[in-house]
Amino acid sequence: MNALIIEDENLLAKELQATIAEVDSTLKIVDILPSLKVARRWFMQHPEPDIIFMDIQLSDGISFALFEEFRLNCPVVFTTAYDQYALKAFKANGVDYLLKPVVKEELAKAISKCRVIKESQSVYPTGIRELLETISRQGGNNHKAIYKEKFIVQGRNQWLPVNTSDIACFYKENLHYVYTLAGEKHILSFESMEEIEALVDPGVFYRANRQSIVNINAIQSVKPQENSRLTVTLKPPLKMEFDISRDKAPEFRKWIDR
Repeated sequence: MNALIIEDENLLAKELQATIAEVDSTLKIVDILPSLKVARRWFMQHPEPDIIFMDIQLSDGISFALFEEFRLNCPVVFTTAYDQYALKAFKANGVDYLLKPVVKEELAKAISKCRVIKESQSVYPTGIRELLETISRQGGNNHKAIYKEKFIVQGRNQWLPVNTSDIACFYKENLHYVYTLAGEKHILSFESMEEIEALVDPGVFYRANRQSIVNINAIQSVKPQENSRLTVTLKPPLKMEFDISRDKAPEFRKWIDR
């Protein structure tokens, strides 16, 4: 089977290509495309591949736009977390997603799932098309996704509403906490950081690591470290620091530089 990679970070694209070769030597990578512009031109000149490995946030836009312009029926494996609820729906509809850095076992399962869809000649699930179109519209100028406007926190035997726009970061220690731009700290009753991540605008809040989600408006500085890692420092009065791994650093730079 033939596969196409759409990824604007050349190093990550090459790493994914190498990992694909390790887990499935019969899968041929026909091309690596670095942008929406190049992908549009490629699909106008070539037949669609058997599988597409697609990053979501590209340097010149959101890759969901391709589904509005081309009728793609092949299975797609997404390689970035864009919307947690959408990702769950992707999995339910027979496609998959891979969080960076890609884990070989997860990649192998994703390829196997795509192979079953192609070899059985089953119709690409219609539900995924509507979902992709919905998300593409939400990412455009005419539609606005709905995210949580307030969080209820615990404070001194009472519940307090905190505006999402006033939250500097979410942080997990033994419990989940909210830190506000004013420097306040509150306990938040949620089961996981993934649940919180799905409720906030990914254009404003970024999942820095397993323990933290930061507000772009709370960031004071970003400092490069050894091994291509980054350290994010929040504005006073917090002055909290968060580490961004080498693998997430390119994605974070794109997110903050817009």
